[in-house]
Amino acid sequence: MTLEVEHQLSYSYSDYVSLNPHYFFLSPKPTPYQYLVSHEMSILPSPDLLNKNIDQEGNLQHVCFINLKLKTFEVNSKFIIKSENFKGLNFVFFPFECAKIPFVYPKRMAKYVEFILATKVISEEVKAYALAAAERANHSTIDFLMEVTTHIHRNFRYISRERGDAEKADDTLKNQSGSCRDFSVFMMEVCASMGILARFVSGYLYGSELHQHDLHAWVEVLLPGGGWRGFDPTEGRVVDKNYIALAASIESAGLNPVRGTFRSSGNVESVLNTLVTIKEIS
Repeated sequence: MTLEVEHQLSYSYSDYVSLNPHYFFLSPKPTPYQYLVSHEMSILPSPDLLNKNIDQEGNLQHVCFINLKLKTFEVNSKFIIKSENFKGLNFVFFPFECAKIPFVYPKRMAKYVEFILATKVISEEVKAYALAAAERANHSTIDFLMEVTTHIHRNFRYISRERGDAEKADDTLKNQSGSCRDFSVFMMEVCASMGILARFVSGYLYGSELHQHDLHAWVEVLLPGGGWRGFDPTEGRVVDKNYIALAASIESAGLNPVRGTFRSSGNVESVLNTLVTIKEIS
């Protein structure tokens, strides 16, 4: 399957502003089953400098510098990607004992995982939710992950919320509702409470009535023998060829497709309009 993705972002300001450096996460992350064919990016006004970097978590980012004052700022990203069929759960746990939870990560992974999980502060309510899911899954690692993924999809109410950071996991659990960002952060905390590392993924989902024309969020879970494997609690399924990841992080904040601030001499209001178009091409 070949997909063409176009993401248009248009900023307007009530008065002239100066932009601080802006960071773009608009290039798809490489995977074994997806291949970038072409990528074009246009920026108005034209930047004085545009750097392409790899950030600390392996995401491709562009850093944009514009020196002149402006009232409008437009970014248009368009790429073509080939996406092959694959089975997200087609792997073998190794060590084999990791097929059951709780498990211990192998030594090579353990220091990385334990350092991150040690920073997590997880409430008793989230821990109780995770333990109940583990019981329903008979402590099978995959069944636990699928139980959490499908339980959120079936029992939590989806709310479309285009702006703002993700809610805290406790609030999502209490309200039994949230956006795709909220569900993803909640699932990350549930996994962490069982000693499983998960990260937040921002990207696109082709073929979804809810998310085809906007950004989407899901989680990737680090599994011994399987590496990072994607689960979508909003859609209630394993990530497949219809998902295109832009960036992934152990923290949800800061993964907006365009991130940056501006300076002004007074109070200035800003408005952002976005449009995402995804289509299959021959």
